[in-house]
Amino acid sequence: MPRTAAPPAPLSSVTRVADSDRRRTSASVILRSVLEHGPVARSTIARLTGLSPASVTDHCARLTGLGLIREAAVPRRSNGVGRPHVPVDLDDSRFVVGGVHVAVPYTTVALLDLRGRVVARRELKHRDLDPAEVLARASDGLGALLDEAAGCRALGVGVAAGGWVDRDSGTVVEHPLLGWRDVPVRDMVGAHTGLPVQVDGHARALVNAERLFGRARGSLSVLHLFVGNVVDAAFATHDEVHHGPRSQAGAIGHLPLAGGTEPCDCGRVGCLQVELSERTLCRRARRAGVIDGVNPMHVVAAADAGDPVAAELLRERARMTGRAVGLLLDVLNPERVVVTEVGVLYRADCLTALREEVGAERSAAVSPSSFPDSVLAMAGGAVALDVLYRDPLASPVRRAA
Repeated sequence: MPRTAAPPAPLSSVTRVADSDRRRTSASVILRSVLEHGPVARSTIARLTGLSPASVTDHCARLTGLGLIREAAVPRRSNGVGRPHVPVDLDDSRFVVGGVHVAVPYTTVALLDLRGRVVARRELKHRDLDPAEVLARASDGLGALLDEAAGCRALGVGVAAGGWVDRDSGTVVEHPLLGWRDVPVRDMVGAHTGLPVQVDGHARALVNAERLFGRARGSLSVLHLFVGNVVDAAFATHDEVHHGPRSQAGAIGHLPLAGGTEPCDCGRVGCLQVELSERTLCRRARRAGVIDGVNPMHVVAAADAGDPVAAELLRERARMTGRAVGLLLDVLNPERVVVTEVGVLYRADCLTALREEVGAERSAAVSPSSFPDSVLAMAGGAVALDVLYRDPLASPVRRAA
């Protein structure tokens, strides 16, 4: 019998899929417009988004029914005549998301509202690095925060970490500094909390946070460079963060840094990871007698107290970070660059040193994180909030409403 091609999908099925995608996209655009401009009239949303007034009215009704937006308390009249324009705004009183950020020395657990504001936060110092122990404690910590947040319901949990994180499978594939490999984070946290869980790398999570809630809102392309114990990057264009196969994009730790002197485990000298790591900063600070521990904030505190050696250590790290930014700018040419690095976050001289290294013609595009006092809490929460703003009609919202 001759082989024949499979029959095309029924037109009605194709139409349903297209309609579903269109509804999801329209709902996302409207919710983000309310986030950015609210309180805002429905007519203004239609003008800003290009959607029809009828579509905006329909989607606003859906989003109101889910508890994501609400009518503002005071109607506004247009030129004092006709029916009042009743603006809509986010309803940030009902729902929160949980955020978990797993760092090398501790885990940050937090609750964030729909505007990306941290409602509650707690740091849990690691007793050991066994993933089952770390994630169970994080889940219990989130539960305690939710118990204390009277009247708020959790839509879900976002988990962020450094290293190689596969978003699609919800797995930390490899995190050498934690010693984690193939850890099914989504399944483990979901089993503990009973909530929908999303997992992503912290640099990618922070790109989304900047685009939703920070200075990068409206930018066509954004690069985020995260410089902590782990050094990695993320790049977004046209509202999409690049993940690559199995979410391996952004692994820049072994890129060579000009002028670097630190030996790397890979056998080379001057890799970004070893040159810029907080471990390296703290080791140099201990050797110089500035601190006696492993907390980079103690180096910042010493510099703020007038220690010239601490200040120079931070400025030199910022200069080397600027060199890394320059390398990434050459390759990717983003409209905006956001840097999360401890000196750049808290000291103007470090930001100046970084921008000088980048060069005057490109320095205006470079800024520190928009969330200096909550960057780790934001990283975890942004994983969940990005999913919400991309598909506000999804089932986790419906179950919580």
